[in-house]
Formats: sequence, C-alpha cells, structure tokens
Amino acid sequence: MDTNAALDSFAALSQETRLKAFQLLVRHEPEGLPAGQLARLLAVPHNTLSAHLGVLARAGWVLAERQGRSIIYRAHMAHMKQVIRFLVRDCCDGHPDACEPLLPRMSDI
Repeated sequence: MDTNAALDSFAALSQETRLKAFQLLVRHEPEGLPAGQLARLLAVPHNTLSAHLGVLARAGWVLAERQGRSIIYRAHMAHMKQVIRFLVRDCCDGHPDACEPLLPRMSDI
C-alpha cells in the first residue's frame, strides 16, 4: 500500500457514521449485514447510509454482495490488514521491542 492509498483509506474513516458502520461490520464478520439492518442499527436514513457505504467501498473498507433483493455489506478484512501493516511496517527499524505488542496479533487479523 502506498501513502496516497493509505491517506484515502484514513479519510474514508474520518467521519463518525462511516467509522461506526465499519466497526459494526467488523463485529458481524463473516456474515455481514443487509443495508437496511445496518441503517436501522446506526439510526441513519437509508440514502445517507448509502452515500457513506459508497465512500467506504471506494476506499476499500467494505464489500457489497447482492443476495436476492438485499445488498449485504461486509468489512473488507484484507484491506484492514494492509492498512495496519502500512502503519507498522517501519516501526521496528532498529527497535524490535517497539513493535512486539503489535506484531504477534498481526497474524490474528
């Protein structure tokens, strides 16, 4: 992941509703949530949520899959891993103890 892609990803999460939507989708992995249920849980109008989900999808944070008449949204966990790796990839340069609390968990996500 390059710096510009990382900045786009961070920008997409830098709004409260989008951040809460992504966090909620992470909690509902791997099943995901239908758009309507996600809107109800967040108490956000459907059209507003649709715009937010579009921003998250363009930045790589969510995936959408049509199932019948519903669209199921899921957190894109591989993208989240890429962003986390981007953040910590250089933190151990000469100081492995600085990253030790983070690195064992990297395989868990």
